[in-house]
Amino acid sequence: MYYKLVLPLVFISLSWLSFAQNKYVLEAENYFASEKYCEGADKCALAYTKLTRKGNQAKMQKAGMAFKTAECYRFTDRFRDANEWYDRALLLDYQEVIPEIHYYNAEMLRMMGNFEKAQKSYEAFKSLVPKDTRADVGIKSCKDSKSFVANKSRHVVTNQTAINKKEFDMSPMFADRKETKLYFVSSRSGSTGNETDPISCQKYMDIWVSEVDKKGNWGEPKLADVSGLINTEAHEGSVAFDGRGKTMFFTRCPNEKKMNLGCDIWTAEMKGKDGWDAPEKLNLKSNDSISLGHPCASDDGNFLIFASDMPGGFGGRDLWFTTYDKKNKTWKEPKNMGPEVNTAGNELFPTFGKDGSLFYATDGIIGLGGLDIVKATKVGDQMKWENPTNLGFPINSENNDYGLYELSEKKGYFTSERKDPNGKFNPDIYMYELPPNLFDLKVIVSELGDKAKKIQDVKVVVKGSDNTTWEGFTNKSGSVFWDKKPDNVRYVKEETSYTISISKEGYHEDKKGSQFTTVGLNYDQNFIIEMALLPKKIIRLPEVRYPFNQWTLLVDSTINSPDSLLFVYNLLNEYPGMVLELSSHTDSRGKDDANQKLSENRAKACYKYLVETKGLDPRRIKPVGKGELEPRTIWKKGDAFLASQPNDMKGVETIVLTEAYINSFSSNKVVFDMLHQYNRRTEGKILSMDFNPATAPPANLDYLKFVKYP
Repeated sequence: MYYKLVLPLVFISLSWLSFAQNKYVLEAENYFASEKYCEGADKCALAYTKLTRKGNQAKMQKAGMAFKTAECYRFTDRFRDANEWYDRALLLDYQEVIPEIHYYNAEMLRMMGNFEKAQKSYEAFKSLVPKDTRADVGIKSCKDSKSFVANKSRHVVTNQTAINKKEFDMSPMFADRKETKLYFVSSRSGSTGNETDPISCQKYMDIWVSEVDKKGNWGEPKLADVSGLINTEAHEGSVAFDGRGKTMFFTRCPNEKKMNLGCDIWTAEMKGKDGWDAPEKLNLKSNDSISLGHPCASDDGNFLIFASDMPGGFGGRDLWFTTYDKKNKTWKEPKNMGPEVNTAGNELFPTFGKDGSLFYATDGIIGLGGLDIVKATKVGDQMKWENPTNLGFPINSENNDYGLYELSEKKGYFTSERKDPNGKFNPDIYMYELPPNLFDLKVIVSELGDKAKKIQDVKVVVKGSDNTTWEGFTNKSGSVFWDKKPDNVRYVKEETSYTISISKEGYHEDKKGSQFTTVGLNYDQNFIIEMALLPKKIIRLPEVRYPFNQWTLLVDSTINSPDSLLFVYNLLNEYPGMVLELSSHTDSRGKDDANQKLSENRAKACYKYLVETKGLDPRRIKPVGKGELEPRTIWKKGDAFLASQPNDMKGVETIVLTEAYINSFSSNKVVFDMLHQYNRRTEGKILSMDFNPATAPPANLDYLKFVKYP
């Protein structure tokens, strides 16, 4: 469409007028040579029907007219018709004259989504012109087409129906720093002039502008200048601005008949609110037939990137740059941006990203079809870019995509010729947006040391780094969940860090809390945070065993007692203010005095391991031996004995393991031994939660000395 006005057109040097002096061929040749492709397609097709294929010269003349018909359709983006006429030319062996016919046909097939046939056409072209790298790009693009779609990004692409009309709308660009005025190019009704462009089959394009209202909706577009100096009967488009929005650069393509004039870049200064001074043409080319356009200006307006077919490039259209010489008040001779950016194909529509990167459209690297939008990385502080990366699907499609303007890291506008809501393939303005990642939060609270025991009615408070706060209470399963508020706004937001605190009467305060963050996450996340509260009661520690009548920490195939004590080590590290009483108990068998001494030594064995081996502050642990004086409490449901109190106490009996109770099972050795084992235990009791290493008294040295036993 419009971008083709500044693409190098293929002109056929062969003339068949000497062989076909009929009016149909003469008229068709004239329309094609004059670039009147809209009407030229029908003229060339009619001439084709009037020609015979008898004899080699006549056959080539007929094939040439089929090729010109196809070219007319290609230049006016009627891909299916172009493909049909390329096939006719190929049946007449026209590839012997113009091998590129295979390449052009492959491009049409790829635009139609027929990648398998397109690949065969690229391969046929490569067999004729093996050194042409465009064939390699096309073949690889066809092979990678499925992976492009399969690896699509999360971007949502929407047609801006409030702006677009049935005519062509393209090249979005913002002028003001607030980015509320959208400039674009359109051939819609109301544009200057009444003539139809013979290439686009539309009216000549003008620059239009639409403003965002307070509700975020686009207003009715209007012509971009009240002065009437910018828009003319020629093509205007691909506008760019300096950082202040005060200097405009735009493309103008003259429509003087019978003159081989290329497009130029013009510049104008703002005058008043919506007016512009008379524009001036930039003197950047050595020959009037050269085309240049699609300007991209730096913030200071002194550096300009543009597309051109001027000599010295790498392929079709290349990106060039020029800088403004303030001293001489002239633009310097343009320089090519080099192979880091340019290819054997076409590079067009450059724009700057917010981070200084360079966006542009190209058909010279692997992509989906036609022009694809790529992003090149800026090299340090230099005005140089490299490593262009395809933006992928769905921003790029099987059709032409170009002219991207980046509003933010997650949102922008661009032009695409994909099928619009009405089923047509006209250029339209689209918005792309990366939807927010979806986060939800589930907090599960259990008793410390017993994950199976969930706690109900725990108050959970969540505070965000954005100063938001919300709270809730855990249910019967010990959990509370948040995803969306009643107004559908998510609780957990992007790029935010959160702190969770929990509390309940009868439990020690959780001073440390828990943290999580969404900073840097670029994917959806279900946050499940498990937390624990310390009950204000005896803490059941993992089982610690000892050899019979000894206090050595037992390690065998059934238990590793030092590992069991890691629970205490981790607990004290997690709660630096905790001071813990570590008590050992024996069963009721044996003499009371001996059991007391044995339990003291066992408690001290645990103490010595935690202090001497693990390095805990000895002032935070108090070892106590309690002998057989405090029998354990367990629970019984049916025939099952339970070490932990169940949440549901229905049908559950509370049992104190006294000597008399255990002796009632003396005839059942398995149960008898098991109940005695329950009483042989090490427990923790929290003495305080405000330990201060600077003020705490010294440790009792007797805790490191075992008492005489028996």
